[in-house]
Amino acid sequence: MKAVTILIGALGGDGGGVLCDWIVAAAQSQGLGVQATQIPGVAQRTGATTYYLEVMPAGARTSATSVLALNPAMGEVDVALATELLEAGRMLFNGFVTPDCTTLIASTHRVLAIGERMAMGDGSFDVGRLLRAVKERSRAQILFDMDQAAEESGGVINAVLLGALAGSGKLPIPDGAFEAAIRHSGKSVDTNLAAFAFGRGHARGELEQAVREHRKRQTAVQGAEDLIERARRTLPVASLDIVEEGIRRLTSYQDRRYAALYLDRLDTIHALGSGELLREVARHLAVRMSFEDVIRVAQAKTSADRMVRVRAEVRAKDHEPLAITEHFKPGIEEIAAVLPPSIAKRLLGWGERTGRLGKTYFSMQVRTTTILGFARLRLVAGLRWWRPRTSRYVEEQAEIERWLGQIRAASPLGIDLAREIAESARLIKGYGDTHKRGLGNYRRIADEVIAPALAGRLTPRAAADAVANARVAALADPEGESLSRTLAAIAGATSPLKQAAE
Repeated sequence: MKAVTILIGALGGDGGGVLCDWIVAAAQSQGLGVQATQIPGVAQRTGATTYYLEVMPAGARTSATSVLALNPAMGEVDVALATELLEAGRMLFNGFVTPDCTTLIASTHRVLAIGERMAMGDGSFDVGRLLRAVKERSRAQILFDMDQAAEESGGVINAVLLGALAGSGKLPIPDGAFEAAIRHSGKSVDTNLAAFAFGRGHARGELEQAVREHRKRQTAVQGAEDLIERARRTLPVASLDIVEEGIRRLTSYQDRRYAALYLDRLDTIHALGSGELLREVARHLAVRMSFEDVIRVAQAKTSADRMVRVRAEVRAKDHEPLAITEHFKPGIEEIAAVLPPSIAKRLLGWGERTGRLGKTYFSMQVRTTTILGFARLRLVAGLRWWRPRTSRYVEEQAEIERWLGQIRAASPLGIDLAREIAESARLIKGYGDTHKRGLGNYRRIADEVIAPALAGRLTPRAAADAVANARVAALADPEGESLSRTLAAIAGATSPLKQAAE
């Protein structure tokens, strides 16, 4: 009888060894033959420590002649567990997750790898593409944010993962045996049992209805329920998860009217006829419309969810005091961003004439766990009504319309080109120097690559490649040298076509 093979990939601190021990203890309590092997990874988030287990099915007995493998074999892993989404991707890349036999159980949250942290701009992997690959190349999947589940239950992620494994039904081990293994370990028993129950319930679909009802109530409170219904009536099903989250995000960020503008803009993209393009634009548009300014920062710093999350992260008990000191260092540009355009223009002009622009900053420390400190930030957060009157808002809306116009103009030439222009929004993020640098790079690409491409100086395929290459180059280094070289090469390629046209 074939053993059930299990591969676990866990980051440091996620309790992969404890998870392995729980599975072994539960299997042994049922009289099942089991063998486990630990395979050390490397540090600094470039590889996980993995654990490989083989569990004999019920009715089988190991003997002196039984041979169980010490390492996983490609194409022969029945269950793969990952404490983070990129680790699931590693298993897939290494051939351990296959569509004919592997059930993948993984958390969808991300912990950035070193390469992602070092990249210029947003260097994170495309989660959407990673999820699609995971779903296409595994037999079955149990995917949800287990890190958040652990925080909400007060437990740790390995207990949630164990619950998901139990809920999958892939092992001939009853729930009670897993619970007994947690109790026998004697560590944080109550919270780990709660986390185990959460993971098991999610794997069995017991929480889906509760989550839907919660989101429905949340949306109704925000006054955007009709916008959700409008999206469901008019937009493709494949894009709804992104669009609905965008509606909730923008309603919270600004108001219902702003979320309605989001849908109006998406309607113009939907009319282009590409569901894939619509999904990509919906994702980037929601982020661009919820741009970072001091009002947004104050909103985030004073949100109730953040306070709860911080207490959970530092493991502070309800009766224990918690002090949080926020550090701010706004410059002239950040201050100008929340002023009306005419006043902001004069302030920026003064800063440039006096040489203070980009050099003068105002350092502040605000303790948000004090009444006065919290009130100061709440006052700033309450300026949402003022945001549409600010220079930053006016500038962002103009840039967004320019970007959407380029996508619409590119669509008749080729969906690939339109999609690459949509992806170029990745360059623009944050505020202050980060936003200024990213926006400057985007404008260079728009002027020197996208505009010539829309003018027909490149074939649609070459134009899509040129935009993609320029975007990658802009993300490669903060000095912009790589982008300059790439733009020069693209300009050289467009010159013969321009001369021929003339």
